[in-house]
Amino acid sequence: MDETAPGIIFDADGVCDYCHLHDGLDRRYPLTPEGEAHLLQMVERIKEQGKGKAYDCICGLSGGRDSTYTLYLAKVVYGLRPLAVYFNDGFGNPVAGKNMQAATAKLGVDMRTVTSDFRESKDLKLAALKASIPELNLATDIGIATALYGMAAKEDVKYIFIGQSFRTEGISPLEWHYLDGRYLHAISRKFGTIPLRPWKPADPGFHLDLPQLIYYTLFRRIRTVMPLYHLRYVRTEVDELLSRELGWVNTGAHYYDDLFQGLLTYVLRTKFNVDRRKFNYSALIRSGQMTREEGLRKISEVSVIEDEKVIGLCLKRMGISRDEFETMLAQPKKTFRDYPNLLKLFSKMKWAIWVLAKLQLIPMSIYEKYCNLGKGK
Repeated sequence: MDETAPGIIFDADGVCDYCHLHDGLDRRYPLTPEGEAHLLQMVERIKEQGKGKAYDCICGLSGGRDSTYTLYLAKVVYGLRPLAVYFNDGFGNPVAGKNMQAATAKLGVDMRTVTSDFRESKDLKLAALKASIPELNLATDIGIATALYGMAAKEDVKYIFIGQSFRTEGISPLEWHYLDGRYLHAISRKFGTIPLRPWKPADPGFHLDLPQLIYYTLFRRIRTVMPLYHLRYVRTEVDELLSRELGWVNTGAHYYDDLFQGLLTYVLRTKFNVDRRKFNYSALIRSGQMTREEGLRKISEVSVIEDEKVIGLCLKRMGISRDEFETMLAQPKKTFRDYPNLLKLFSKMKWAIWVLAKLQLIPMSIYEKYCNLGKGK
């Protein structure tokens, strides 16, 4: 991590606040027998609360390494009865699709695909592009969350498993990736052309503003579980296990279960001078899974997912030409701070968000990112 991350703070020893955040999460989720015991106790609570229901947890699934391994843990290691949920916005990687089919079949897990209204999905992507913000995939990120919450509400399931690990993925700077429903709707109202469908608890679409967050977390008491936070998670070892047990195939790079990530990565690099591999590789370096020299060498090269054919395919699905795309890219850079959002409210409700994190209704990393990280000039 370096000064390209807005608000980054280095202490007197040259250690940045992202490293300090990593250390804090390490202490909160220790890789010790006590930490593992905490996860096992949670699993027992999930089994107890799931009695009499078709499923005792929801597992977000994309076909990538992290989500596939999380599904494997839930079913094989912990003996849970998960329902795998995939959000389809029309840009899925076919390799990831085959991975999901193979994994759910071999594990004997039911899978539900929540397919977005492609008119809405496409319009929201174009709106983000017109808004000149880095979060071109804002709608998909919101859609994934609402698909999981909506399915949990529909099936009366209280736990959602998310395949994410701060030790291998890191935490992104706010200006690089900010996420909230009000922000998405502000972009849609200003630059979109299609009104969004109304919100329904079991069919939320692209709605995740404060009322919906309160409904799912406080009223329905749906909790988000990050099992990889509690485990020694080494990517190379997991690749071998998934390949051997489930016939899993690597999509080629982190995030690449979604083809739109190729276009997004190109935009982040060429317009915003953003390389998400910085916080990804920093996490791997801190966790001892990559050397700093290796990370620096890799980020000196353009990411393999910036495939021109894939970028062309994405533009075609969005219904715009390359010239139209480049014209939009030439517009002045904006961030979430240029549009209505919830960040000021999050700051005022910092104590309440901390309580939600302590109650495990939201991940502690969400509290740290939106309330503490990147407070430098």
